[in-house]
Amino acid sequence: MTLDKDLLSIQEARDLAERAYRAQQIWAHADQQLVDRVCAAMAEAAYLAAERLGRMAAEETGYGVPEHKKIKNQFGSKYVWESIRDVKTVGVIRGSRESGVIEIAWPMGVIAALIPSTNPTSTVMNKVLMAVKARDGIVVAPHPSAAKCSLAAAEVMIAAAEQAGAPKGLIGCLTKISLPGTQALLSHKRVALILATGGSDMVRVAHSQGKPAYGVGPGNVPVYVDRSADLEKAARYIVGSKAFDHSVICATEQAVVADKPIAARLRQLMQAEGAYFVDERQAEALRRILFKPNGAINAATVGKSPQYLAAMAGIRVPGKARILVAPLSRVGREEPLSREKLTTVLGWYEANGWEAGCERCIELIQFGGRGHSLILHATDEKVIMAFGLEKPVFRIGVNTMGTLGAIGMTTNIMPSLTLGPGGIGGAITGDNITVHHLYNVKRLAFETSAPPPEALQPGRVPAGKVYAPAPEELESIVREIVQEILRA
Repeated sequence: MTLDKDLLSIQEARDLAERAYRAQQIWAHADQQLVDRVCAAMAEAAYLAAERLGRMAAEETGYGVPEHKKIKNQFGSKYVWESIRDVKTVGVIRGSRESGVIEIAWPMGVIAALIPSTNPTSTVMNKVLMAVKARDGIVVAPHPSAAKCSLAAAEVMIAAAEQAGAPKGLIGCLTKISLPGTQALLSHKRVALILATGGSDMVRVAHSQGKPAYGVGPGNVPVYVDRSADLEKAARYIVGSKAFDHSVICATEQAVVADKPIAARLRQLMQAEGAYFVDERQAEALRRILFKPNGAINAATVGKSPQYLAAMAGIRVPGKARILVAPLSRVGREEPLSREKLTTVLGWYEANGWEAGCERCIELIQFGGRGHSLILHATDEKVIMAFGLEKPVFRIGVNTMGTLGAIGMTTNIMPSLTLGPGGIGGAITGDNITVHHLYNVKRLAFETSAPPPEALQPGRVPAGKVYAPAPEELESIVREIVQEILRA
């Protein structure tokens, strides 16, 4: 008998949501010691599997660099756990009787976690750790092109969690992947919150379910290099960041905006680091292969090396090239290369002075990365603060790699692979999503001042005629109310 794949996927989603709900009802009563023991065991198991899962992700998706995926897995396990290890998520978490307010953590319930193909294993680790630490259940919904490696990462976490004392079913992962199945999970009555990391379409679906959702969209991240910058460091970081895992992290630099007086020198230094600047003919060939007519990126080009892209485009680039850089003059639909490029192609603009550089960066952000991230290389404090105050983004990395700085690996931003773009980016928050976003807070509020005396006095009825309906009007009103109740 041939079984319907969509129906099987829908049934699996329903089953996993129910199992997670039942387990979460038990887990909600766990004490802090047990919660932390389970999370520590999961983080350790995932960290030890980082290399194996990184290879699996690269082989299954065809995206990126296995060694770099290992680093992301180590980040999603060890770094994330260390950042939330000491966070209290059980019982009283803040406040005191003396302060007048006592705050108590309360879990959300069951979380549906959408996983992208670009960072499949590391995102599973990250989201599972945060959810379990907050005493939530979680069901993972992998991207179809990363189903096996996402499941493998989830299985590592499940085995470690259950061995350390977590109830069975608390963590689940879809194995029969289909769009109807994923939608059934998102809309399931037991799912209290959606945690969506991925493309714009996925995020829109998450936000359309009529329930709370943290959605993370694209980031068209500019990097401005000021005349006050350490140019050697800027060149090394920009090339290294863009080449990291072949540019599949959404916070990776997408276009350089170079201050005119230092542009030539920066270009030389980037070339020494492995940046190959293409000519206009080569840039046009890249435009044709990277994007579809509607502006969507060609998935076949995502997370690929410069040499792979060159072969697709029918052009020649050096074997030592780590990234391809295309000099550009426009931003918008008429220039496809000004879009987000989840591959080893970087735009290049020049602007005379930080004010002009600021305007160009805003153009790029407004075109495709509102609310997400920006990278700045400068030592002039005036320039740094001007960019911080004016840019419509919620992560501004200063003198750091976009790839690792925005996720919190090389900065003090909260470590996470789910980066909110805020209200201007269509999301509920501009934070790096962490455990604090996955539990509610109850507040015991004690009286700190007496109410005004008038509030305790009986009210006075204003003088004047009191309206009373006639009997026939009253009958009509009652009839209308009964009809409304029956319709409801």
